Amino acid sequence: MQQRYVGNSGLRVSSLSLGTMSWARETDEQDASAVLRTFMDGGGTLIDTAATYGDGQAEAMLGGMLGDVVARSEVVISTKAGLSASDGRRSVDTSRNGMLSGLDASLARLGTDYVDLWFAQAWDPNVPLEETLSALEFAVRSGRARYVGVSNFNGWQTAKAAAVAGFPLVANQSEYSLLRRSPEAELIPAIEDAGMGLMAWGPMGRGVLSGKYRGHIPADSRAAHARLASYVEPYLEGSASSVVEAVAMAAKGLGRTALDVSLSWLLSQHGVATAIVGPRTPVQLKEILDSTLAPLPPQIAQALEDVSTPA
Repeated sequence: MQQRYVGNSGLRVSSLSLGTMSWARETDEQDASAVLRTFMDGGGTLIDTAATYGDGQAEAMLGGMLGDVVARSEVVISTKAGLSASDGRRSVDTSRNGMLSGLDASLARLGTDYVDLWFAQAWDPNVPLEETLSALEFAVRSGRARYVGVSNFNGWQTAKAAAVAGFPLVANQSEYSLLRRSPEAELIPAIEDAGMGLMAWGPMGRGVLSGKYRGHIPADSRAAHARLASYVEPYLEGSASSVVEAVAMAAKGLGRTALDVSLSWLLSQHGVATAIVGPRTPVQLKEILDSTLAPLPPQIAQALEDVSTPA
């Protein structure tokens, strides 16, 4: 698997990152262990998690595998703080206390002294940006994090954070795919101007671009799951279907999978350092790792961009 630098930094990560949002919920420890080992054997290095995933249990599962399934030195770990969820309600707290307390709790669950990349997971309108940034800087100075960045910040928020910070922010983690091209308008230019790299989550349009939802909803899919249906539903209606059909047509013509076509398009876009994939099972991961991830012919890429919309 290709290794890429994140923005202008010296941090190198695999072009695909392993997301753990389903761990400790839809993905049990046995499957998670198999997925992690297979991902590493396939050349992957970056494992992405967060304090909110499985209410911290995703981090704990990963921590339990360090040293047994993989060596700590083999993996690049990214995690996030500043966001919590209880009773279905989202709460943002990127205060210095909230951030650093969250980082210490993450490190304890992961069983490691440091993370390679640490993010402020969301913009907090109630906390001065300088305070949030001071927590990120302290994490680096104290050795708790090797690199830091922001997550789910829009274009002007990213530009402001980069301008205010007196230290490097190396990455922005945001949703980007053929079904969500809005980052192209302001976010990606802001990221590139700041010398940052984009870690794209939802690169498969939350699974829809794989084509598995064409005409029906599989019983074992996220859309069929009560807790996750609302996550997928925005891409099951409207213009999304025409994009999915175009991807399927391109895949058929190229002799590749829809998944391969979608990821290959994304990884060729400006500013993208890595695409975060979230397979729930070893079978799903195998399909991802079987992808060529080769650049699409220019006319195919243009056709997909014509049918999708950056708005």
